[in-house]
Amino acid sequence: MQRIAVESSNLKSIGYDDESEVLEIEFNSGGVYQYFAVPNTIYHGLMNAESHGKYFDVNIKKQGYKYKKIS
Repeated sequence: MQRIAVESSNLKSIGYDDESEVLEIEFNSGGVYQYFAVPNTIYHGLMNAESHGKYFDVNIKKQGYKYKKIS
């Protein structure tokens, strides 16, 4: 999945697949995770957020989306 680099103290890059609703996030710490069944609206909210890290924490991490570490 192709990811887009973002300016964030926590997130390095973000990718999304519309068909599978998989959100892929690369963290500045080096890990890459995929989050499943993430609606397109959440992805767009993340990309347009003033703080990608805060949006991720509140709207993805704390919402309990299933995820797996891929690298």
